[in-house]
Amino acid sequence: MRTPPTTPPAAPVAPRAWSGRPAPGPAASATAVFVRLKLALLRGGLRQSSGRRAAFAVAAVVSLLLAASQLLVLIALRGHEHAAAVAVVLAVVLAAGWAVVPLLVPGGDETLDPTRLVMLPLRPRSLVVPLLAASLVGVGPVFALALAAGCAIAVAHGAAGAVTAVLAVPLTVLVCVALARAVAAANIRLLTSRRGRDLALLSGLFIAIGFQFVNIGVEKLTAPGGLALLEPAAGVLRWVPPASAVAAVRASGEGAYGEAAVLLGLTAAAPVLLLWWWEHSLTRLMTSPDGSTLRAVSAPSRRERAGSGPAALLPAGRSSTVMVRSLRYVLRDPRTKAAWATSLGIGLLLPVVSSVQGNRTLWTACWAAGLLGMQMFNQFGQDSSAFWMVVQTVSSPRDAYRELRGRLLAPAAVGLPYVTLVTVGSAAFLHRWPDLPEVLGVALALFGALLGTGAVASALFPYSIPQDSGYKNVAPGQAGLAWMSILGGVFAGALLCAPVVGPVVWLHVTGGHAWLWLALPVGVAYGTALALLGLRLAAPRTAARLPEILTAVSKG
Repeated sequence: MRTPPTTPPAAPVAPRAWSGRPAPGPAASATAVFVRLKLALLRGGLRQSSGRRAAFAVAAVVSLLLAASQLLVLIALRGHEHAAAVAVVLAVVLAAGWAVVPLLVPGGDETLDPTRLVMLPLRPRSLVVPLLAASLVGVGPVFALALAAGCAIAVAHGAAGAVTAVLAVPLTVLVCVALARAVAAANIRLLTSRRGRDLALLSGLFIAIGFQFVNIGVEKLTAPGGLALLEPAAGVLRWVPPASAVAAVRASGEGAYGEAAVLLGLTAAAPVLLLWWWEHSLTRLMTSPDGSTLRAVSAPSRRERAGSGPAALLPAGRSSTVMVRSLRYVLRDPRTKAAWATSLGIGLLLPVVSSVQGNRTLWTACWAAGLLGMQMFNQFGQDSSAFWMVVQTVSSPRDAYRELRGRLLAPAAVGLPYVTLVTVGSAAFLHRWPDLPEVLGVALALFGALLGTGAVASALFPYSIPQDSGYKNVAPGQAGLAWMSILGGVFAGALLCAPVVGPVVWLHVTGGHAWLWLALPVGVAYGTALALLGLRLAAPRTAARLPEILTAVSKG
């Protein structure tokens, strides 16, 4: 039997690209893929709805118009004695914005989350350049480019300044983008967690507080000679990238080539350090285990932790349990946390802003008591349809009293030290110590009055808070109830403070300043009495209206 002839193996054929040209390198191909991915994400997001397309178009037009206006203003400042200070400070503000915005809007760019690429056969170092190139696609880099070009034009003089500006502008944009990527990668675990979503929900508070400081700064800078206030800060910030690139343009135009080289070298070193930090964060993200791969905490240790802490010091009973539950809602529920954080932040900020604007009065500290006292309103609406569990445990006005007392103790436990701290801090900041007793007494009386009226309003005017809407705080058809509850309660609380405010005004008019210290103990006692009276009035009405309250708060 003959054996069949064997066929020699074919020679290996080198792979060829589809176009007949040599295949591109891995870095170049990965960069192109990530840029196309960014464009595909932008197109996919715009195809979701017409409202999203309209919002993107409006945001893009507004951003480009703002960039063009800033560019024209900076060009107009060319030759001004304080143009360099404005350009340096503006470059630092631009970089700070790029660092902060990804933290406030973590869902704005899907490519900011490198953990989605963990399952791909890619090394962290090979991801740096493609992700950086993808970050240069969008309206934000165009805005940064226009602002950086305006800063360079404002300080560039001569041929040396123009040549340095050609290098400084792209370096400035590169520093901003690399800073945004490095900060986002270092905090991506936070941004994709529940705390990160809470941070995004609280971004409105941060923006509101930031605008207050911006308003104060613009007011100071637009005053005659206000731009001179930037000179000391610019003298320090000129050594901080990317402001050092703008300072290098000015130094080269003035003939200080050595200083310009040092400043430009600082700017060039910044992206290198930021990319190294970014790569280190990527390596840690793609190699370290997350919460889903770690061993769960055992049940006994959870029970041990539940029985420890400040909650263990409270007496046993329904009121203590309800108080702890309400405080946990503040820490865990995004809407409740946002409402409390807004009240705490604005109540602390208003006295500072008012004093900076020239209104150096201690009475602005009463805003802290008013804003925090309003958290007592619509207590049952926060439970939504889960209020039925509370209904099952309330069988008498006594049970309703204990339930409301626990809900009142939660804002009281935070509000009493907070109002005292804000008032004392404002007195120290304004150097108005003689006014402290009367202001603190009125503030605590107002706080107690709002707690009491809030308990009554919660029983008489409950309304639902939608759980599936990011911007509505009242269910459809219940806006009238919300206005009656809040406005009626606030006006009633303010009127109930008349027995404390009236004698204070009378002592000021008659010159009895030596007796104004009595406003503090009287305000504490009167505020406590109003809070207890509100509980006494609200408890029987709550017990009698449980079905109506459950129906009202379940509509969302």
